[in-house]
Amino acid sequence: MQSIIRDLPESPGIYQYFDTQGKLLYVGKAKNLKHRVKSYWRFTPQLRPNPSQSPRILKMLSETTHLDYIVVESEEDALILENSLIKQLKPKYNILLRDDKTYPYIYIDESTPFPRFEITRKVVKGKKITYYGPFPTGGRALLDAIYETYPLVQKKSCLREGKACLFYQINKCLAPCEEKVSPEVYGKIVQEAKEALVKRKKLTDKLEERMGMLAVQERFEEAASMRDMIQAIRSLTIDSSIDLANELDIDIFAILNGDERGVIVKLFMRNGKIISSSHNYFRQTHIFDENEAYKQALLAFYSPDSPHVGQEILVAHAFEDAAQTAQALSERFGKKVTITHPKRGAKAKLTALALQNCQELLRKKDRNELMEQQIADLLDLTSFPYRVETFDNSHLMGAATVGGMVVWDDGKWDKSSYRRYELHARDEVGQMREMLSRRIADFKHTPPPDLWILDGGQANLNLAKKLLEEAHVNLDVIAIAKEKLDAKAHRAKGAAKDLLYTSNGIIELKPNDKRLHWIQRQRDEAHRYAITYHQNKKRKADSQISLLEKKGIGKATVQKLLDYFGTFEAIYQASSEEIEKVTNKKIAKIMNKNNTL
Repeated sequence: MQSIIRDLPESPGIYQYFDTQGKLLYVGKAKNLKHRVKSYWRFTPQLRPNPSQSPRILKMLSETTHLDYIVVESEEDALILENSLIKQLKPKYNILLRDDKTYPYIYIDESTPFPRFEITRKVVKGKKITYYGPFPTGGRALLDAIYETYPLVQKKSCLREGKACLFYQINKCLAPCEEKVSPEVYGKIVQEAKEALVKRKKLTDKLEERMGMLAVQERFEEAASMRDMIQAIRSLTIDSSIDLANELDIDIFAILNGDERGVIVKLFMRNGKIISSSHNYFRQTHIFDENEAYKQALLAFYSPDSPHVGQEILVAHAFEDAAQTAQALSERFGKKVTITHPKRGAKAKLTALALQNCQELLRKKDRNELMEQQIADLLDLTSFPYRVETFDNSHLMGAATVGGMVVWDDGKWDKSSYRRYELHARDEVGQMREMLSRRIADFKHTPPPDLWILDGGQANLNLAKKLLEEAHVNLDVIAIAKEKLDAKAHRAKGAAKDLLYTSNGIIELKPNDKRLHWIQRQRDEAHRYAITYHQNKKRKADSQISLLEKKGIGKATVQKLLDYFGTFEAIYQASSEEIEKVTNKKIAKIMNKNNTL
């Protein structure tokens, strides 16, 4: 490794430290690779870690046996690549923040005579687009409240069809489609609605008035719905008396690391007022690096598809790479972005408010987190399993072989992240290999979770560890499998117990253990999801077989065709000559008569 370090180029790039087993320990970026990496080491009398480094760095260097590097064109490119590799590979000594989901914005396109408000998570093309947000929660409730309170065009189709609908009859639309309102009058209503999106007390006051009226009329379900809408709008932001008179648009970020987990708080100020807030936790790791945490948080939040980015970002702590991060964001969005750590004045009060909320959130502990901590202790995990992916496959005598992945995230199922896999391997280990390999290949788009749970025993556990090792990804894995209590009983009968297969051996828990129930719940949801997909595939395959049987092709011949071509679609697209090679002329002739069933 000494010769590699001495020969490093004086160019921007990223460097990677590996241990004896080839596991990735750390990814870092450098403006000058040679100078940056050499600063970690002393070369006399032999290669050894630089004793002036922090204890966490010294521990990491003591495990390092190999170094790789990648040269890029600029320091900003190195910053982006470093962030991407950390998310994909989960290095042992890098802090890993969870990926921010793109928050929704409410927008209006005023290039039309009768514009309407809509929700988007991406940039909308147009010259007169105005964005409001972001709204981490309550955005849909806010939009519904606008349409509940102001008589705007409720549906896109109304203007196209040119005919007033039910909303006109119930006084929730002025029917511009039938020219019952002028663009000027409609424009004044739009301006009122735009003000209500920012100064929301006016909006909630009107909703409360409406709720009271509904309650008096004993329309309790509608009143309850109105109450929920009001609560969702009020929960958008935290209480604050801070008000900037100069109507700036500012995003505020604060990151704080606790004993067991860390938290990121984001406040969004528009026109000098805080309009929404958000927070998310990140796992405890071997080290915490403030510089790395802010870099990741900002680059993840301001994705290239973000509809809006303010010119000024406030951070609660100064960090080393603030200038490079600001430059990277400026290039990404084609406008100047600054990152500032204010030390006094109203802006410093904003970052102090964000930090205060960080401290409060770190004090909170809910039941889910206590269970996650128990699971981490039980399985000796490197991090709390906030996000878990569980895999299972399903088939019947090799037919309609499919797999499913379900995702548990912060105490609830993240159904939008569920994935189904059509599998081709004949054996169960081969099927699991297909699923896991495809998931690993997708890490560059969707980063790995905190834990994998596999339905199966030691073979599947060994397979997953091997695949992850080959990909240099650090990810905890366990497997759960049933073991027969009576080995002589028929495989479909008799009682069974669940065993947990981990890197440290097999764990057997009592049937009433809540930790076992938590893991079983993950496995059972994966099984339910996979078997539902299998049943749908099997039903479709059975209908295809029935169609072929009606044409005089038997099940054995159908299976022979499937074994050769793989799918019914491939059978129908095959030429007569190909089908004849697999079966005979008679079957080829039958198929040729109608090859689109």
